[in-house]
Amino acid sequence: MILGSYDPPGYKKFEIHRRPMKLSLLKNTILLFVLAAFSCGNGPKASNKANTQAEVVVEFQLGADRTEAYLPLLNGKTIGVVANQTARLSTKDIHLVDHLLEQGISIQSVFAPEHGFRGKADAGELVKDGIDTKTGLPIVSLYGKNKKPSPEMLAGIDLIVFDIQDVGARFYTYISTLHYVMEAAAEQGIAVMVLDRPNPNGHYIDGPILEPEHKSFVGMHPIPVVHGMTIGEYAQMINGEAWLEAGAKCSLSVIQMEGYHRDMPYSLPIKPSPNLPNDVAINLYPSLCFFEGTPVSAGRGTDKQFQIFGSPELPKERFPFGFTPGPNEGAKYPKFSGKACQGMDLSGHERISRINLHWLIEAYAEYEGQEFFTPFFTKLAGTSTLQKQIENGLSPEQIRESWQPGLKAFEQMRQPYLMYN
Repeated sequence: MILGSYDPPGYKKFEIHRRPMKLSLLKNTILLFVLAAFSCGNGPKASNKANTQAEVVVEFQLGADRTEAYLPLLNGKTIGVVANQTARLSTKDIHLVDHLLEQGISIQSVFAPEHGFRGKADAGELVKDGIDTKTGLPIVSLYGKNKKPSPEMLAGIDLIVFDIQDVGARFYTYISTLHYVMEAAAEQGIAVMVLDRPNPNGHYIDGPILEPEHKSFVGMHPIPVVHGMTIGEYAQMINGEAWLEAGAKCSLSVIQMEGYHRDMPYSLPIKPSPNLPNDVAINLYPSLCFFEGTPVSAGRGTDKQFQIFGSPELPKERFPFGFTPGPNEGAKYPKFSGKACQGMDLSGHERISRINLHWLIEAYAEYEGQEFFTPFFTKLAGTSTLQKQIENGLSPEQIRESWQPGLKAFEQMRQPYLMYN
């Protein structure tokens, strides 16, 4: 049984099939670091470093790898697939769509989120409908004019399979796409199946809670910036907290992973989007994305996206690292294209377990231009309070303290939807 799931009349309830975790040296593995003083806590106080490390190779199965659990549920149905370049089976190194077609599953159409089905579009760039050249399947954009599937788009579909790699940040728009897919499916009486994947930032929660008046596509729900949940757990919370329009419930199933622990360091085999090229960028993204709402570059247009920050208006004596953004994959028109910027290089930074506010506050204090914050900053923060706190000179510790009541309440709210330790 899935906590928070709901099945409208006439729809068969899906089951989650679980098997014991096994140890082996198979291809589909991750490295789990066993800490001498290991904590299973999910809060923002997780340690950055281990005192001792011992490599244990654990068999690790993604939801997409567990074909025996979901293929029988797809046979005889016409499905839609919500996916991008990350929707691959690691056991066979094949895209989910190609695998389903090989298995004789009838796919009516593929729905593409921000960055498109193949993951090449810029952040915020209009993603257009089209045809997948490999399979001939129609590609329906869910980023641009139609962020929510229309009844016409869903006509003839019995079930929607959702398989997209998330990175655990509220402003990463794939969870907003998930919301709209579930909402449209609920309205049309269509079931949704989520193939679960790890959250590379699943080891902590942090940040201010989004306030309803600041709801947008980069923040739709009253959660912190870093939520610490897998995409499957998050889908259950959307249902269970009645966040869909008019409190609707989606007929939801989640194909659970095997061998996953949310404190596991997990290296994504495929870039989740063009501007998150590696583990460091993914880990720093919740901290550096705030610069998207300021006149400071977060490294778009370089080969160190979300691993550096800088601006022509930051003083060289305080920010000695220099870079010049230019057009590249995922950033055709980057901020400060062709202009020399001064800033900081964080590409060698250790893994963090909480949002770092020092970089943002220091850049604000040293910025030599006029206005520092743009209206987009409040959308990213989900509250107008953070900007005011920085402008009023509050320290990172004082700001973090103001987050604690909301984080504690969120920890309690999310508890019924967690599937992994």
